[in-house]
Amino acid sequence: MNWPSDVDGDVFRRMKESGLDFSKPHLIDFNVDFERWPPVGEALALIKQRYPNAVVHEPRGEDQGYVQFQVHARVSYDLVMKVQREVSGLMADFGGRCESWGVMQDEV
Repeated sequence: MNWPSDVDGDVFRRMKESGLDFSKPHLIDFNVDFERWPPVGEALALIKQRYPNAVVHEPRGEDQGYVQFQVHARVSYDLVMKVQREVSGLMADFGGRCESWGVMQDEV
């Protein structure tokens, strides 16, 4: 498998090294960060409309709040980029961006 030399490609290389089976579907976590917290209700409604399993994680201590949703699918670079691009576009007017994702290590 040949992934680009970028941060996301690095994640894919680490997942491969740790033994992730890319032929099987996994739960992929995506996080949406916002410039201002809390996000407006309209932003949350849009995310939940597309991803009903979205959960709001309130700020804790020094950690910023974020919205997380999951996609159950085969993990591919194209899928991850597509979801991040679409959600970031959807949230742009609300100061939101989707730039972080991951697959729980215990699934490997």
